[in-house]
Amino acid sequence: MNITRLGTERRRMSKIVIHNDTIYLCGQVAKDADTDIKEQTQTMLQKVDDLLLQSGSDREHILSATIYIKSMKDFSEMNKIWDAWVIDGHSPARACVEASLARPELLVEISVIAAVKQ
Repeated sequence: MNITRLGTERRRMSKIVIHNDTIYLCGQVAKDADTDIKEQTQTMLQKVDDLLLQSGSDREHILSATIYIKSMKDFSEMNKIWDAWVIDGHSPARACVEASLARPELLVEISVIAAVKQ
């Protein structure tokens, strides 16, 4: 079994886990949680881009995404950013659920599973 763990500074989790040709990213949130849903979604997705690049992949290879949103009232605004970010023809399987997040100022979080680029 081939497992690689990256970003293990925090004992409770790895930022990236690669098992064979599958990449698992830990939950990603906004760089600045004091912004609105659009900005939080943009910076969260930029972090996903950066981690995928670091692990040998990109957004075209995302298999699945789970989005946790603090309030469904922000669903439409979040989707505007998501829709512009997802590459046509490469939409992953996706779920979006309303959830309480780790800090009250956080409005959105995403967990991603992707394939390694071959």
